[in-house]
Amino acid sequence: MLESTILIADDDSAVRTVLNQALGRAGYNVRTTGTAAGLWRWVAAGDGNLVITDVVLPDENGFDLIPRIKRARPDLPVVVMSAQNTILTAITAAERGAFDYLPKPFDLKELTAVVQRALASPTEKRDLPKEPGEDSLPLIGRSAAMQEIYRVIARLTQTDLTVMIMGESGTGKELVAKALHDYGKRRHGTFVAVNMAAIPKELVESELFGHERGAFTGATNRGIGRFEQAEGGTLFLDEIGDMPLEAQTRLLRVLQQGEYTTVGGRVPIRTDVRIIAATNRDLRQLIQQGLFREDLYYRLNVVPLRLPPLRERGDDIVDLARHFLRKAEDEGLPAKRLEPEALELLRHHRWPGNVRELENLIRRLAVLQSGDAITATAVGAELKEPAKPSGLKEEEAPATLSAAVERHLTAYFGEYGDRLPPPGLYDRVLEEIERPLLSICLGATRGNQIRAAHLLGLNRNTLRKKIRDLGLEVIKGLKSE
Repeated sequence: MLESTILIADDDSAVRTVLNQALGRAGYNVRTTGTAAGLWRWVAAGDGNLVITDVVLPDENGFDLIPRIKRARPDLPVVVMSAQNTILTAITAAERGAFDYLPKPFDLKELTAVVQRALASPTEKRDLPKEPGEDSLPLIGRSAAMQEIYRVIARLTQTDLTVMIMGESGTGKELVAKALHDYGKRRHGTFVAVNMAAIPKELVESELFGHERGAFTGATNRGIGRFEQAEGGTLFLDEIGDMPLEAQTRLLRVLQQGEYTTVGGRVPIRTDVRIIAATNRDLRQLIQQGLFREDLYYRLNVVPLRLPPLRERGDDIVDLARHFLRKAEDEGLPAKRLEPEALELLRHHRWPGNVRELENLIRRLAVLQSGDAITATAVGAELKEPAKPSGLKEEEAPATLSAAVERHLTAYFGEYGDRLPPPGLYDRVLEEIERPLLSICLGATRGNQIRAAHLLGLNRNTLRKKIRDLGLEVIKGLKSE
């Protein structure tokens, strides 16, 4: 590919010079222009093996130029670069048929790697995307972490691959799942979201797969499951780590064979649904504890996608805060602006509740603060903790167990109870405390249940029942007596 010619269009002469030198040193022939017209003349004449174009050109939008290039020369790969680094930019580039999208500024080594892949890979025709305004975008942020998320989403919208979204509560996992649906091949189908943690365990299978009349007490009519509702579309399984093992077995069959049976039914039903799962738990740890099927994990984890917590997206906090103010204004709340000092406080907060916590705070400030300016004093009073400049060490661990539990529960509820968790919190919290407590005690006693029961102050039979109920694995090869 060293004889390949690369056509570059960018209205910034400095960018053209840098790209010319970098790609020239890599052994490519490079031709540069500052206009879409100049680029089109070369393309129409059959010149070049690869196009690299900016989106904003003085005479034509780069996105509008791509379909013309693809019609004239379907096999000519196009790489888009842009300083307008939003999810819409990445998705539009992919949908218009671009081989890849590079947000400015970009690393020259990354650019060279993209060029090598583009020259070695065939291109394919794609449909045109939706084009909502920026304020209606599902994800906001221009940080490097979010740019990578945008690029992955843009690639995944063109496939039906199963996706596993991982991230802390409040990072926007459902928003990502919705974006994959809304901009993907199944956008005309139905998007159905199910929170596994919010459904009683005994009803999960019926909820997902439906049930026949008389299948269980109270089933007076046939029930339609979420798979049937999502037929031809996308089924989003949130908090997949809370799915009972029996339902996991049924879900595995769907992923393996593309069919399921209703609860109480006998006839297999073919299904055409894209599965997107999400979790804020460590599924590998659940596998070790016997609470999650390893084979199901690998079926779901075809494409893992980790969402960064807000504390890793400091550059995005200002954009998000202003976005939420505009959103609040659109909903009828008074127009407000954040003073620079207030924005600094927001930037340095730890945000245990992530983006959801930030949105709730902004809405609260928009309602409660008089005047059109939100001050640093108002923000500090709501956060109830001094701002900590970035780069400082993490806070010390809580001095007591009750303090640690309080901090953990604050992440569920928010400081003002403005973020309610799904039902069943009491049992889940007890389980989260019991599980590590019993595991550590059993490990310390090398699996000796009599010693562990004595250490815990429990009856031996009570300990055995808890081990069974929690699905704990006792160290093999050691006797319980």
